[in-house]
Amino acid sequence: MAKKVQVDSVAEAYLELLAARGIDYFFGNAGTDFAPIVEAYAARFSQEQRLPKPIPVPHEVTAVAMAHGYTMVTGKAQVVMVHTLPGTANATGGVINASRSNIPMLFTAGRNPLSEGDAIGSRDLSIHWAQESFDQGSMVREWVKWDYELRSGADIEGVVDRALAITQSEPAGPVYLTLPREVLGEVIEEFSYSEEPRMAPAKNQMPSNELISQAAKILVDAENPILITRASGRDPEAIQPLVELTEFLGMPVYEAGMAYVNFPQDNPLFAGNDVSSAVPEADVIVILEADVPWTPKRTGPREDSTIIAIGEDPLFLRYPIRGYRVDVTLAGAPKHTLKELAKAIQRIGVKTETVDKRKAKYSKAQERRLGALSNKAEAGASQTPINKAYFSRELSKYLNDDTILVSELGVDMSQAVFTKPGTAYGIPPSGGLGWGLGAALGAKLAAPDKTVICATGDGSYIFGSGTASHIVSEAQNLPVLFIVWNNGIWNAVKNATKSMHPEGHAAENDTWAITSLSQGFNYEMVCQASGGYGERVDDPAEVPGAIQRALYAVQVEKRQALLNIIGA
Repeated sequence: MAKKVQVDSVAEAYLELLAARGIDYFFGNAGTDFAPIVEAYAARFSQEQRLPKPIPVPHEVTAVAMAHGYTMVTGKAQVVMVHTLPGTANATGGVINASRSNIPMLFTAGRNPLSEGDAIGSRDLSIHWAQESFDQGSMVREWVKWDYELRSGADIEGVVDRALAITQSEPAGPVYLTLPREVLGEVIEEFSYSEEPRMAPAKNQMPSNELISQAAKILVDAENPILITRASGRDPEAIQPLVELTEFLGMPVYEAGMAYVNFPQDNPLFAGNDVSSAVPEADVIVILEADVPWTPKRTGPREDSTIIAIGEDPLFLRYPIRGYRVDVTLAGAPKHTLKELAKAIQRIGVKTETVDKRKAKYSKAQERRLGALSNKAEAGASQTPINKAYFSRELSKYLNDDTILVSELGVDMSQAVFTKPGTAYGIPPSGGLGWGLGAALGAKLAAPDKTVICATGDGSYIFGSGTASHIVSEAQNLPVLFIVWNNGIWNAVKNATKSMHPEGHAAENDTWAITSLSQGFNYEMVCQASGGYGERVDDPAEVPGAIQRALYAVQVEKRQALLNIIGA
Protein backbone atom coordinates (compact mmCIF):
# COMPACT_ATOMS: atom_id res chain seq x y z
CA MET A 1 0.00 0.00 0.00
CA ALA A 2 1.32 3.43 -0.92
CA LYS A 3 1.63 6.27 1.55
CA LYS A 4 1.67 9.95 0.62
CA VAL A 5 3.24 12.68 2.74
CA GLN A 6 3.76 16.39 2.29
CA VAL A 7 7.42 17.37 2.03
CA ASP A 8 9.46 20.35 0.89
CA SER A 9 12.52 18.60 -0.55
CA VAL A 10 14.12 15.31 -1.52
CA ALA A 11 16.12 15.50 1.73
CA GLU A 12 12.89 15.55 3.69
CA ALA A 13 11.56 12.61 1.69
CA TYR A 14 14.82 10.79 2.46
CA LEU A 15 14.39 11.26 6.21
CA GLU A 16 10.76 10.17 6.00
CA LEU A 17 11.78 7.00 4.20
CA LEU A 18 14.60 6.17 6.62
CA ALA A 19 12.19 6.41 9.54
CA ALA A 20 9.65 4.26 7.71
CA ARG A 21 12.31 1.61 7.12
CA GLY A 22 13.12 1.32 10.80
CA ILE A 23 16.30 3.39 11.00
CA ASP A 24 16.62 4.58 14.60
CA TYR A 25 19.65 6.87 14.40
CA PHE A 26 21.39 9.12 11.89
CA PHE A 27 25.04 9.40 12.94
CA GLY A 28 26.41 12.51 11.28
CA ASN A 29 29.71 14.33 10.94
CA ALA A 30 28.53 17.34 9.02
CA GLY A 31 29.95 19.60 6.34
CA THR A 32 28.64 22.11 3.82
CA ASP A 33 26.99 19.26 1.90
CA PHE A 34 24.62 18.69 4.85
CA ALA A 35 22.66 21.92 4.28
CA PRO A 36 19.59 20.15 2.77
CA ILE A 37 19.64 17.55 5.58
CA VAL A 38 19.88 20.21 8.30
CA GLU A 39 16.98 22.13 6.74
CA ALA A 40 14.91 18.96 6.38
CA TYR A 41 15.43 18.07 10.03
CA ALA A 42 14.37 21.57 11.08
CA ALA A 43 11.21 21.36 8.99
CA ARG A 44 10.22 17.97 10.35
CA PHE A 45 11.06 18.89 13.94
CA SER A 46 8.63 21.82 13.66
CA GLN A 47 5.94 19.47 12.33
CA GLU A 48 6.69 16.75 14.91
CA GLN A 49 7.18 14.19 12.15
CA ARG A 50 8.86 10.85 12.83
CA LEU A 51 12.59 10.85 12.21
CA PRO A 52 15.73 8.84 12.82
CA LYS A 53 17.26 10.66 15.77
CA PRO A 54 20.22 12.79 14.63
CA ILE A 55 23.43 12.16 16.57
CA PRO A 56 26.11 14.79 15.85
CA VAL A 57 29.54 13.18 16.15
CA PRO A 58 32.67 15.37 16.05
CA HIS A 59 34.85 12.78 14.30
CA GLU A 60 34.13 10.27 11.53
CA VAL A 61 35.99 7.42 13.26
CA THR A 62 33.64 7.75 16.23
CA ALA A 63 30.53 8.09 14.05
CA VAL A 64 31.15 4.88 12.11
CA ALA A 65 32.14 2.98 15.26
CA MET A 66 28.96 4.11 17.03
CA ALA A 67 26.82 2.74 14.21
CA HIS A 68 28.92 -0.44 14.32
CA GLY A 69 28.41 -0.79 18.07
CA TYR A 70 24.68 -0.15 17.91
CA THR A 71 24.19 -2.76 15.19
CA MET A 72 26.53 -5.19 16.95
CA VAL A 73 24.14 -5.21 19.93
CA THR A 74 20.77 -4.91 18.17
CA GLY A 75 21.34 -6.45 14.74
CA LYS A 76 19.66 -3.39 13.16
CA ALA A 77 21.52 -1.50 10.44
CA GLN A 78 21.87 2.26 10.91
CA VAL A 79 22.84 5.29 8.83
CA VAL A 80 26.09 7.21 8.96
CA MET A 81 26.67 10.37 6.92
CA VAL A 82 30.03 12.10 6.53
CA HIS A 83 31.32 15.09 4.59
CA THR A 84 32.22 14.39 0.93
CA LEU A 85 35.81 13.29 0.22
CA PRO A 86 37.53 14.29 3.50
CA GLY A 87 34.85 12.66 5.62
CA THR A 88 34.96 9.47 3.59
CA ALA A 89 38.74 9.35 3.91
CA ASN A 90 38.60 9.78 7.70
CA ALA A 91 35.88 7.15 8.03
CA THR A 92 37.45 4.48 5.82
CA GLY A 93 39.20 2.63 8.66
CA GLY A 94 35.87 2.17 10.39
CA VAL A 95 34.25 1.01 7.15
CA ILE A 96 36.98 -1.61 6.78
CA ASN A 97 36.23 -2.82 10.32
CA ALA A 98 32.50 -3.04 9.52
CA SER A 99 33.25 -4.88 6.29
CA ARG A 100 35.45 -7.54 7.84
CA SER A 101 33.03 -7.86 10.78
CA ASN A 102 30.02 -8.32 8.48
CA ILE A 103 28.20 -5.36 10.02
CA PRO A 104 25.32 -4.00 7.90
CA MET A 105 25.50 -0.22 7.57
CA LEU A 106 24.15 2.44 5.24
CA PHE A 107 27.33 4.48 5.02
CA THR A 108 26.66 7.70 3.16
CA ALA A 109 28.51 10.86 2.25
CA GLY A 110 27.59 14.14 0.76
CA ARG A 111 28.65 14.61 -2.83
CA ASN A 112 30.34 17.81 -3.84
CA PRO A 113 27.86 20.02 -5.75
CA LEU A 114 27.79 18.88 -9.37
CA SER A 115 27.03 22.18 -11.04
CA GLU A 116 28.53 25.67 -11.30
CA GLY A 117 25.26 27.38 -12.23
CA ASP A 118 22.35 28.88 -10.30
CA ALA A 119 20.55 25.67 -9.32
CA ILE A 120 19.68 25.27 -5.67
CA GLY A 121 22.62 23.64 -3.92
CA SER A 122 25.11 24.38 -6.70
CA ARG A 123 28.66 25.49 -5.95
CA ASP A 124 28.96 28.61 -3.85
CA LEU A 125 32.12 28.02 -1.76
CA SER A 126 35.76 27.79 -2.80
CA ILE A 127 36.13 24.24 -1.47
CA HIS A 128 33.53 22.99 -3.93
CA TRP A 129 36.14 22.63 -6.67
CA ALA A 130 39.00 21.05 -4.74
CA GLN A 131 36.72 18.56 -2.94
CA GLU A 132 35.47 16.89 -6.12
CA SER A 133 36.89 13.59 -7.32
CA PHE A 134 36.44 11.70 -10.57
CA ASP A 135 35.08 8.67 -8.72
CA GLN A 136 34.26 9.22 -5.04
CA GLY A 137 32.97 5.69 -4.57
CA SER A 138 36.36 4.26 -5.55
CA MET A 139 37.70 5.33 -2.16
CA VAL A 140 35.74 2.60 -0.41
CA ARG A 141 34.62 0.31 -3.22
CA GLU A 142 36.78 -2.58 -2.09
CA TRP A 143 35.23 -2.46 1.39
CA VAL A 144 31.52 -2.11 0.58
CA LYS A 145 29.07 -4.49 -1.06
CA TRP A 146 27.56 -1.83 -3.30
CA ASP A 147 28.05 1.84 -4.02
CA TYR A 148 25.97 4.35 -5.94
CA GLU A 149 25.35 8.06 -6.36
CA LEU A 150 21.79 9.32 -6.04
CA ARG A 151 21.19 11.07 -9.35
CA SER A 152 17.52 11.97 -9.10
CA GLY A 153 15.06 12.51 -6.29
CA ALA A 154 12.59 10.36 -8.21
CA ASP A 155 14.78 7.32 -7.46
CA ILE A 156 15.04 7.84 -3.71
CA GLU A 157 12.78 4.95 -2.65
CA GLY A 158 14.29 2.37 -4.97
CA VAL A 159 17.85 3.39 -4.14
CA VAL A 160 17.36 3.36 -0.36
CA ASP A 161 15.42 0.09 -0.37
CA ARG A 162 18.08 -1.52 -2.54
CA ALA A 163 20.85 -0.24 -0.27
CA LEU A 164 19.17 -1.56 2.88
CA ALA A 165 18.38 -4.93 1.29
CA ILE A 166 21.96 -5.39 0.06
CA THR A 167 23.64 -4.32 3.29
CA GLN A 168 21.54 -6.77 5.33
CA SER A 169 21.81 -9.70 2.90
CA GLU A 170 24.19 -12.38 4.14
CA PRO A 171 27.08 -12.12 4.36
CA ALA A 172 26.20 -8.66 5.64
CA GLY A 173 28.41 -5.62 5.17
CA PRO A 174 28.33 -1.87 4.61
CA VAL A 175 27.14 -0.14 1.45
CA TYR A 176 28.05 3.36 0.26
CA LEU A 177 25.66 5.97 -1.07
CA THR A 178 26.74 9.44 -2.14
CA LEU A 179 24.20 12.25 -2.01
CA PRO A 180 24.77 15.34 -4.19
CA ARG A 181 23.64 18.60 -2.64
CA GLU A 182 21.52 19.63 -5.63
CA VAL A 183 19.62 16.34 -5.59
CA LEU A 184 18.90 16.50 -1.85
CA GLY A 185 17.87 20.13 -2.17
CA GLU A 186 15.48 19.50 -5.05
CA VAL A 187 12.07 21.04 -4.24
CA ILE A 188 9.10 18.64 -4.22
CA GLU A 189 5.69 18.96 -2.63
CA GLU A 190 4.63 15.36 -2.14
CA PHE A 191 6.36 12.06 -1.58
CA SER A 192 4.66 8.74 -2.24
CA TYR A 193 6.26 5.47 -1.16
CA SER A 194 5.35 1.90 -0.36
CA GLU A 195 4.72 1.19 3.31
CA GLU A 196 6.72 -2.03 2.93
CA PRO A 197 10.25 -2.07 1.47
CA ARG A 198 10.48 -2.96 -2.19
CA MET A 199 13.15 -5.56 -1.49
CA ALA A 200 13.90 -8.00 1.31
CA PRO A 201 17.40 -9.05 2.38
CA ALA A 202 18.58 -12.50 1.27
CA LYS A 203 19.01 -14.61 4.40
CA ASN A 204 18.78 -18.06 5.94
CA GLN A 205 20.52 -20.05 3.21
CA MET A 206 21.15 -23.75 3.89
CA PRO A 207 23.72 -26.28 2.68
CA SER A 208 22.35 -29.27 0.76
CA ASN A 209 21.19 -32.38 2.61
CA GLU A 210 23.95 -34.34 0.91
CA LEU A 211 26.66 -32.07 2.33
CA ILE A 212 25.06 -32.11 5.78
CA SER A 213 24.98 -35.93 5.73
CA GLN A 214 28.59 -36.10 4.56
CA ALA A 215 29.78 -33.81 7.35
CA ALA A 216 27.71 -35.66 9.95
CA LYS A 217 29.28 -39.03 9.04
CA ILE A 218 32.78 -37.53 9.19
CA LEU A 219 32.13 -36.16 12.68
CA VAL A 220 30.57 -39.39 13.97
CA ASP A 221 33.60 -41.39 12.79
CA ALA A 222 36.13 -38.90 14.19
CA GLU A 223 38.38 -39.87 17.08
CA ASN A 224 39.50 -36.38 18.04
CA PRO A 225 37.26 -33.70 16.50
CA ILE A 226 37.63 -30.04 17.48
CA LEU A 227 35.77 -26.86 16.57
CA ILE A 228 37.37 -23.44 16.12
CA THR A 229 35.36 -20.23 16.01
CA ARG A 230 35.82 -16.51 16.30
CA ALA A 231 32.60 -14.77 15.36
CA SER A 232 29.76 -17.30 15.33
CA GLY A 233 28.18 -15.39 18.24
CA ARG A 234 27.42 -12.51 15.86
CA ASP A 235 24.06 -14.31 15.61
CA PRO A 236 23.04 -15.13 19.21
CA GLU A 237 20.62 -17.74 17.88
CA ALA A 238 23.61 -19.83 16.76
CA ILE A 239 24.87 -20.38 20.30
CA GLN A 240 22.39 -22.97 21.55
CA PRO A 241 22.61 -25.15 18.41
CA LEU A 242 26.39 -25.04 18.79
CA VAL A 243 26.11 -26.17 22.42
CA GLU A 244 23.81 -29.04 21.45
CA LEU A 245 26.06 -30.20 18.62
CA THR A 246 29.27 -30.12 20.63
CA GLU A 247 27.75 -31.81 23.67
CA PHE A 248 26.29 -34.55 21.51
CA LEU A 249 29.76 -35.27 20.11
CA GLY A 250 31.90 -34.34 23.10
CA MET A 251 33.70 -31.93 20.77
CA PRO A 252 35.67 -29.04 22.34
CA VAL A 253 35.29 -25.43 21.22
CA TYR A 254 38.39 -23.29 20.75
CA GLU A 255 38.41 -19.56 20.01
CA ALA A 256 40.89 -18.11 17.55
CA GLY A 257 40.29 -14.68 19.01
CA MET A 258 37.00 -13.57 20.50
CA ALA A 259 34.82 -11.15 18.60
CA TYR A 260 31.59 -12.17 20.37
CA VAL A 261 30.44 -14.51 23.08
CA ASN A 262 30.34 -17.58 20.86
CA PHE A 263 29.89 -20.35 23.42
CA PRO A 264 29.18 -20.38 27.17
CA GLN A 265 32.64 -20.34 28.66
CA ASP A 266 31.58 -22.18 31.80
CA ASN A 267 30.72 -25.21 29.65
CA PRO A 268 33.31 -27.98 30.21
CA LEU A 269 33.78 -28.22 26.44
CA PHE A 270 35.04 -24.63 26.18
CA ALA A 271 38.76 -25.13 25.60
CA GLY A 272 40.08 -21.56 25.49
CA ASN A 273 42.32 -20.15 22.80
CA ASP A 274 45.32 -22.51 22.63
CA VAL A 275 44.51 -23.42 19.03
CA SER A 276 48.13 -24.02 18.02
CA SER A 277 48.53 -27.10 20.22
CA ALA A 278 45.09 -28.54 19.40
CA VAL A 279 45.16 -28.34 15.60
CA PRO A 280 48.01 -30.85 14.93
CA GLU A 281 46.33 -33.49 17.12
CA ALA A 282 42.84 -33.32 15.60
CA ASP A 283 41.61 -35.70 12.91
CA VAL A 284 38.55 -33.53 12.13
CA ILE A 285 38.51 -29.75 12.44
CA VAL A 286 35.34 -27.69 12.15
CA ILE A 287 36.01 -24.04 11.28
CA LEU A 288 32.98 -21.99 12.28
CA GLU A 289 33.00 -18.29 11.29
CA ALA A 290 36.75 -17.98 11.82
CA ASP A 291 38.79 -16.17 9.18
CA VAL A 292 42.17 -17.18 10.61
CA PRO A 293 41.60 -20.39 12.60
CA TRP A 294 45.35 -20.90 12.99
CA THR A 295 48.54 -19.33 11.69
CA PRO A 296 49.96 -21.69 9.04
CA LYS A 297 53.52 -20.46 9.62
CA ARG A 298 53.32 -21.65 13.23
CA THR A 299 51.03 -24.69 13.17
CA GLY A 300 48.81 -26.71 10.87
CA PRO A 301 46.56 -29.76 10.63
CA ARG A 302 47.61 -33.31 9.89
CA GLU A 303 47.66 -34.28 6.23
CA ASP A 304 45.08 -37.00 6.89
CA SER A 305 42.74 -34.72 8.82
CA THR A 306 39.40 -33.54 7.44
CA ILE A 307 38.45 -29.85 7.50
CA ILE A 308 34.80 -28.78 7.60
CA ALA A 309 34.03 -25.07 7.17
CA ILE A 310 30.72 -23.58 8.31
CA GLY A 311 29.60 -19.98 7.84
CA GLU A 312 27.73 -17.44 5.80
CA ASP A 313 30.87 -17.09 3.70
CA PRO A 314 33.10 -19.98 4.80
CA LEU A 315 35.69 -19.39 2.08
CA PHE A 316 35.94 -15.64 2.85
CA LEU A 317 35.59 -14.70 -0.79
CA ARG A 318 36.60 -11.07 -0.22
CA TYR A 319 40.03 -12.00 1.18
CA PRO A 320 42.59 -11.77 -1.66
CA ILE A 321 44.58 -14.78 -0.43
CA ARG A 322 43.53 -17.33 2.13
CA GLY A 323 44.90 -20.78 1.41
CA TYR A 324 43.31 -22.83 4.19
CA ARG A 325 42.34 -26.32 3.07
CA VAL A 326 38.60 -27.05 3.24
CA ASP A 327 37.28 -30.53 2.45
CA VAL A 328 33.59 -29.92 3.14
CA THR A 329 32.09 -26.45 2.75
CA LEU A 330 28.77 -25.77 4.47
CA ALA A 331 27.72 -22.29 3.37
CA GLY A 332 24.66 -20.77 5.00
CA ALA A 333 23.30 -19.41 8.25
CA PRO A 334 25.21 -21.22 11.03
CA LYS A 335 22.16 -21.47 13.30
CA HIS A 336 20.37 -23.58 10.68
CA THR A 337 23.45 -25.52 9.58
CA LEU A 338 24.32 -26.50 13.16
CA LYS A 339 20.75 -27.62 13.88
CA GLU A 340 20.60 -29.79 10.77
CA LEU A 341 24.04 -31.20 11.42
CA ALA A 342 23.02 -32.22 14.95
CA LYS A 343 19.87 -33.90 13.61
CA ALA A 344 21.87 -35.82 11.03
CA ILE A 345 24.34 -36.98 13.69
CA GLN A 346 21.48 -38.10 15.93
CA ARG A 347 20.06 -40.16 13.09
CA ILE A 348 23.41 -41.91 12.64
CA GLY A 349 24.09 -42.27 16.35
CA VAL A 350 27.29 -41.85 18.37
CA LYS A 351 29.33 -44.06 20.67
CA THR A 352 28.34 -42.95 24.14
CA GLU A 353 31.50 -44.29 25.77
CA THR A 354 33.70 -42.34 23.34
CA VAL A 355 31.75 -39.12 23.87
CA ASP A 356 31.90 -39.49 27.66
CA LYS A 357 35.68 -39.97 27.55
CA ARG A 358 36.08 -36.82 25.50
CA LYS A 359 33.91 -34.81 27.87
CA ALA A 360 35.88 -36.01 30.88
CA LYS A 361 39.16 -35.21 29.11
CA TYR A 362 38.20 -31.65 28.28
CA SER A 363 36.59 -31.02 31.65
CA LYS A 364 39.90 -31.84 33.35
CA ALA A 365 41.78 -29.75 30.81
CA GLN A 366 39.50 -26.81 31.58
CA GLU A 367 40.20 -27.13 35.31
CA ARG A 368 43.94 -27.01 34.62
CA ARG A 369 43.58 -24.06 32.23
CA LEU A 370 41.46 -22.02 34.66
CA GLY A 371 43.84 -22.83 37.49
CA ALA A 372 46.80 -21.59 35.46
CA LEU A 373 44.96 -18.38 34.57
CA SER A 374 44.10 -17.78 38.23
CA ASN A 375 47.72 -18.37 39.27
CA LYS A 376 48.91 -15.95 36.61
CA ALA A 377 46.60 -13.23 37.93
CA GLU A 378 47.56 -13.85 41.55
CA ALA A 379 51.27 -13.77 40.70
CA GLY A 380 50.84 -10.29 39.25
CA ALA A 381 48.85 -8.83 42.13
CA SER A 382 51.73 -6.78 43.53
CA GLN A 383 53.63 -6.03 40.34
CA THR A 384 54.42 -2.50 39.23
CA PRO A 385 53.70 -1.40 36.54
CA ILE A 386 50.30 -3.02 36.94
CA ASN A 387 50.01 -6.56 35.60
CA LYS A 388 47.31 -6.99 32.94
CA ALA A 389 46.23 -10.45 34.09
CA TYR A 390 45.76 -9.19 37.65
CA PHE A 391 43.88 -6.09 36.57
CA SER A 392 41.66 -8.10 34.22
CA ARG A 393 40.81 -10.58 36.95
CA GLU A 394 39.83 -7.73 39.28
CA LEU A 395 37.67 -6.16 36.57
CA SER A 396 36.02 -9.52 35.84
CA LYS A 397 34.51 -9.48 39.34
CA TYR A 398 32.17 -6.72 38.18
CA LEU A 399 31.18 -8.31 34.86
CA ASN A 400 27.79 -9.99 34.74
CA ASP A 401 24.66 -10.33 32.62
CA ASP A 402 23.93 -6.62 33.10
CA THR A 403 27.27 -5.43 31.75
CA ILE A 404 28.71 -5.15 28.26
CA LEU A 405 32.48 -5.26 27.82
CA VAL A 406 33.85 -3.78 24.61
CA SER A 407 37.53 -4.70 24.42
CA GLU A 408 40.08 -3.22 22.05
CA LEU A 409 43.37 -4.57 23.39
CA GLY A 410 42.68 -3.16 26.86
CA VAL A 411 42.19 -6.29 28.97
CA ASP A 412 43.06 -9.97 29.02
CA MET A 413 39.65 -11.42 28.16
CA SER A 414 40.73 -14.93 29.15
CA GLN A 415 40.61 -13.79 32.78
CA ALA A 416 36.80 -13.51 32.59
CA VAL A 417 34.16 -16.16 31.99
CA PHE A 418 31.43 -15.03 29.59
CA THR A 419 28.29 -17.14 29.43
CA LYS A 420 25.60 -14.96 27.89
CA PRO A 421 25.49 -13.56 24.35
CA GLY A 422 25.80 -9.80 24.13
CA THR A 423 27.96 -9.37 27.23
CA ALA A 424 31.34 -9.03 25.49
CA TYR A 425 32.69 -7.90 22.13
CA GLY A 426 36.25 -7.99 20.84
CA ILE A 427 38.23 -6.07 18.25
CA PRO A 428 37.33 -6.56 14.56
CA PRO A 429 39.66 -8.92 12.67
CA SER A 430 40.88 -6.09 10.42
CA GLY A 431 42.38 -4.33 13.43
CA GLY A 432 41.55 -0.81 12.37
CA LEU A 433 42.42 0.90 15.64
CA GLY A 434 40.04 3.40 17.22
CA TRP A 435 36.96 1.17 17.06
CA GLY A 436 36.41 0.58 20.78
CA LEU A 437 35.42 4.05 22.02
CA GLY A 438 32.68 4.64 19.46
CA ALA A 439 31.52 1.02 19.56
CA ALA A 440 31.01 1.30 23.32
CA LEU A 441 28.96 4.48 22.90
CA GLY A 442 26.87 2.73 20.25
CA ALA A 443 26.41 -0.24 22.56
CA LYS A 444 25.25 2.06 25.36
CA LEU A 445 22.82 3.73 22.98
CA ALA A 446 21.46 0.29 22.09
CA ALA A 447 21.31 -0.96 25.68
CA PRO A 448 20.84 2.08 27.96
CA ASP A 449 20.07 -0.04 31.02
CA LYS A 450 23.34 -1.98 30.79
CA THR A 451 26.67 -0.89 32.25
CA VAL A 452 29.01 -0.55 29.30
CA ILE A 453 32.75 -0.84 29.87
CA CYS A 454 35.23 0.00 27.13
CA ALA A 455 38.76 -1.34 27.64
CA THR A 456 41.24 0.00 25.12
CA GLY A 457 44.97 0.32 24.72
CA ASP A 458 46.54 3.76 24.85
CA GLY A 459 47.33 3.65 21.13
CA SER A 460 43.76 2.59 20.32
CA TYR A 461 42.39 5.38 22.49
CA ILE A 462 44.39 7.94 20.52
CA PHE A 463 43.18 6.53 17.19
CA GLY A 464 39.59 6.51 18.48
CA SER A 465 39.49 10.30 18.96
CA GLY A 466 38.98 10.38 22.70
CA THR A 467 37.94 14.03 22.60
CA ALA A 468 35.08 13.36 20.18
CA SER A 469 34.00 10.29 22.14
CA HIS A 470 33.86 12.10 25.48
CA ILE A 471 31.93 14.99 23.92
CA VAL A 472 29.33 12.57 22.53
CA SER A 473 29.16 10.68 25.82
CA GLU A 474 28.27 13.88 27.67
CA ALA A 475 26.01 15.38 25.00
CA GLN A 476 23.95 12.22 24.46
CA ASN A 477 23.93 11.17 28.13
CA LEU A 478 25.77 7.91 27.45
CA PRO A 479 27.77 7.17 30.62
CA VAL A 480 30.43 4.62 29.73
CA LEU A 481 33.39 3.45 31.79
CA PHE A 482 36.48 3.91 29.62
CA ILE A 483 39.61 2.03 30.65
CA VAL A 484 42.91 3.00 29.01
CA TRP A 485 45.63 0.38 29.34
CA ASN A 486 48.55 2.79 29.35
CA ASN A 487 51.76 0.85 28.69
CA GLY A 488 53.40 3.68 26.76
CA ILE A 489 54.03 1.68 23.59
CA TRP A 490 52.42 0.22 20.49
CA ASN A 491 52.88 -3.27 21.86
CA ALA A 492 51.64 -4.99 18.69
CA VAL A 493 54.53 -3.40 16.77
CA LYS A 494 57.04 -4.45 19.40
CA ASN A 495 55.73 -8.03 19.48
CA ALA A 496 55.69 -8.28 15.69
CA THR A 497 59.32 -7.19 15.60
CA LYS A 498 60.27 -9.73 18.27
CA SER A 499 58.41 -12.45 16.38
CA MET A 500 60.08 -11.65 13.05
CA HIS A 501 63.52 -10.99 14.52
CA PRO A 502 63.64 -12.96 17.80
CA GLU A 503 67.44 -12.62 18.07
CA GLY A 504 67.73 -9.30 16.28
CA HIS A 505 69.20 -5.98 17.36
CA ALA A 506 65.90 -4.62 18.70
CA ALA A 507 65.36 -7.61 20.98
CA GLU A 508 69.01 -7.76 22.06
CA ASN A 509 69.24 -4.05 22.89
CA ASP A 510 65.63 -3.58 23.99
CA THR A 511 65.35 -0.76 21.44
CA TRP A 512 61.98 -0.26 19.81
CA ALA A 513 62.05 2.67 17.40
CA ILE A 514 58.76 4.21 16.23
CA THR A 515 56.77 2.39 18.90
CA SER A 516 56.87 4.60 21.99
CA LEU A 517 53.99 6.62 23.39
CA SER A 518 53.92 8.88 26.42
CA GLN A 519 53.07 6.85 29.48
CA GLY A 520 52.93 10.11 31.39
CA PHE A 521 49.98 11.48 29.40
CA ASN A 522 46.98 12.14 31.64
CA TYR A 523 44.17 10.53 29.65
CA GLU A 524 41.84 10.90 32.62
CA MET A 525 41.90 14.68 32.22
CA VAL A 526 40.39 14.43 28.74
CA CYS A 527 37.40 12.70 30.30
CA GLN A 528 37.25 15.26 33.11
CA ALA A 529 37.04 18.02 30.50
CA SER A 530 33.66 16.57 29.51
CA GLY A 531 32.36 16.40 33.06
CA GLY A 532 33.42 12.83 33.66
CA TYR A 533 35.24 11.10 36.49
CA GLY A 534 38.92 10.43 35.81
CA GLU A 535 41.62 8.67 37.78
CA ARG A 536 45.21 7.67 37.12
CA VAL A 537 46.08 4.31 38.71
CA ASP A 538 49.70 3.21 39.06
CA ASP A 539 49.53 1.31 42.36
CA PRO A 540 48.15 -2.25 42.05
CA ALA A 541 46.72 -1.96 45.57
CA GLU A 542 44.46 0.83 44.30
CA VAL A 543 42.98 -1.20 41.44
CA PRO A 544 39.90 -2.61 43.26
CA GLY A 545 39.00 0.77 44.76
CA ALA A 546 39.53 2.61 41.49
CA ILE A 547 37.21 0.24 39.64
CA GLN A 548 34.56 0.73 42.31
CA ARG A 549 34.85 4.52 42.20
CA ALA A 550 34.61 4.59 38.42
CA LEU A 551 31.59 2.29 38.40
CA TYR A 552 29.91 4.47 41.01
CA ALA A 553 30.31 7.47 38.73
CA VAL A 554 28.80 5.59 35.80
CA GLN A 555 26.04 3.66 37.56
CA VAL A 556 24.98 6.09 40.31
CA GLU A 557 26.06 9.54 39.18
CA LYS A 558 25.21 8.70 35.55
CA ARG A 559 28.35 10.27 34.11
CA GLN A 560 31.21 8.83 32.13
CA ALA A 561 34.44 7.75 33.77
CA LEU A 562 37.98 6.95 32.68
CA LEU A 563 40.65 4.94 34.43
CA ASN A 564 44.19 5.54 33.21
CA ILE A 565 45.89 2.27 34.17
CA ILE A 566 49.67 2.42 34.15
CA GLY A 567 50.51 -1.09 33.02
CA ALA A 568 53.35 -3.17 31.69
